[in-house]
Amino acid sequence: MTRPSTLRDRRADQRGITTAEYAVGTAAGAGLAGLLYKLLTGGFGDRMLRTLFDHVFGLLGIG
Repeated sequence: MTRPSTLRDRRADQRGITTAEYAVGTAAGAGLAGLLYKLLTGGFGDRMLRTLFDHVFGLLGIG
């Protein structure tokens, strides 16, 4: 007959999971930042930001 696992036993089995989750989150964040940088520094980003600012200025009655 086996004894039921305690909370301490279950927690000990998952010690490295938090570190792995941080590593995956960091890699995903860095990838997203790189993608946004490439989009916003190219011609597409310039046109998108210009359109966005023109729209906001139009809503505010400035432009």
